[in-house]
Amino acid sequence: MTTDVHVIGFIDIGTNSVRMLVVRLNPNLSYTVLSQQKEMVRLGEKEFKEHIMQPDAMNRTVVVCRKFMELARAYGAEEFIAVATSAVREAKNQKEFISRLKNEARIDVSVISGKEEARLIYLGVSSGVHMGDRRALFVDIGGGSTEIVVGDQNRYHYMDSLKLGSIRLTTLFFKQNEKDPISPEQYARMQQYVQNVIAYTVKRVRHLRIDMAIGSSGTIMNLEDIASRSFDNCKDTRGILTYDHLKRTVSMLCSLPLEERRKVPGINPDRADIIIGGAVILDTLMEHLELAEISISKRDLLDGLLIDYLSRTGRLSPLQMSVRERSILQLGRSCSLDEKHAHIVRTLALELFDSAKRTGLHNLGQRERELLKYAAFLHDIGDFISFSSHHVHSYYIIKSAELCGFNQKEIAIIANVARFHRKKLPRKKSPQLTELDKYSQKAVIVLSTLLRIAESLDRSHSGLVRSSHFRFVDREKTIIEIIAAGDCQLEIWGIESHRDAFEKAFDSKLMLEVKTEEIGSEGAKKRNEARRLRACSGVIPENRSLRSTGGAAHAAGRMES
Repeated sequence: MTTDVHVIGFIDIGTNSVRMLVVRLNPNLSYTVLSQQKEMVRLGEKEFKEHIMQPDAMNRTVVVCRKFMELARAYGAEEFIAVATSAVREAKNQKEFISRLKNEARIDVSVISGKEEARLIYLGVSSGVHMGDRRALFVDIGGGSTEIVVGDQNRYHYMDSLKLGSIRLTTLFFKQNEKDPISPEQYARMQQYVQNVIAYTVKRVRHLRIDMAIGSSGTIMNLEDIASRSFDNCKDTRGILTYDHLKRTVSMLCSLPLEERRKVPGINPDRADIIIGGAVILDTLMEHLELAEISISKRDLLDGLLIDYLSRTGRLSPLQMSVRERSILQLGRSCSLDEKHAHIVRTLALELFDSAKRTGLHNLGQRERELLKYAAFLHDIGDFISFSSHHVHSYYIIKSAELCGFNQKEIAIIANVARFHRKKLPRKKSPQLTELDKYSQKAVIVLSTLLRIAESLDRSHSGLVRSSHFRFVDREKTIIEIIAAGDCQLEIWGIESHRDAFEKAFDSKLMLEVKTEEIGSEGAKKRNEARRLRACSGVIPENRSLRSTGGAAHAAGRMES
């Protein structure tokens, strides 16, 4: 493991905008985003008829790149990875522009191919969505090109880069400064052009299994935002753009002159003149591939550059981990989580969940078990801010973290389970739970109660409790059996304090039974290993060398919890 902190800047010089991501790579293999910047420069403006980048467009781009480099260096960036895409890739004056960037902005830029652009977009988007065993069609509509990839969670099966983009089509089909509405005949001509370009790709993609479609880029995100604000029945499906809503959105945008188009709720005014050029691409693709809907991702090529770098330098979390597990581990490490304690509590919580289900205390399923696993790992993440009320801090950190691979309901459940692992008991009328349905509220109450007990079972942060499980007595009583490697009086006190919480959650009285086993016995070692494998199969691997500091003072502070 590296012991150095390293700051790196990633820059994407696109046809429409320049974007930058500055990241600090931490010694524990996590990373921290220090800055994200975006500036619209319209580098591809007026380019795609003669394939010449215009002087004003190049000047704007060079100035922005120079400012971004200055900002990145102020954050301590020592290394830069910069790429240029469609506008630079096709320009006859490419060498002149690259030379200006090197001399005036002090940045070395690599001009990447369309296929490499598609690969990086796939890496960035797929690393942020939980796909399971599904296969997805990835669509990214840029200013000059559209990238198409078919892939699953771990690899792509087909990819292509099409010479279609919002600025390119606007340049080819609209007069300069055109402000009138777009006629159906004009839109139909654009559709026919797009149809001709995508014909081969559509034929190839149709022969591949596709379970879902995911769209990225500013054009697709902006179209979804417009649709969600324009149609009442679209508000409950944020993050998804249906083909029906897309058609209605396009019809509405085409009917308006440019100045009125800029005022449409949800539209980015700076995109109003080119958004129809991008919309016709998505419209035609969805029609010919018979896509009923497309999910929206905020991730893109910049994320792909980061993932690619982490992978090449050995900093990426184990590839066998899922998107969710990598996301949870990244968040925990970025907040200097005490991983040893987190692993112990997570294992104990899962044991309690499984035994509680066997004894009939709850009927929750694998989905809730998985969410408990992540909540247990992150329950103390609020210590990063302060120990006092750290459970509240944990809630806000998790809720605001934009965890990859989770939907908003799942994030809310994880955050609430962490929030209620100590102090006040959760109630269905608690403000934090009002956004959840009744089933999810009940799940939070059950899971947070199990986490309270699991946390108390490692109250001293010493790993004394080797395992624990519930045992059915009768309808009114449940025994929790604890196997410990020595005197665990602190842990027992902690369990005693949760009797009321247990009774309210499960309508049963909690009885305690403690067994002690020798630490070094061969039987104990085998049982502990078997228990660990049963409870932690497929979850975040332990890394005992990454325990954060705090020592006795931290353990003593825990006694108040």
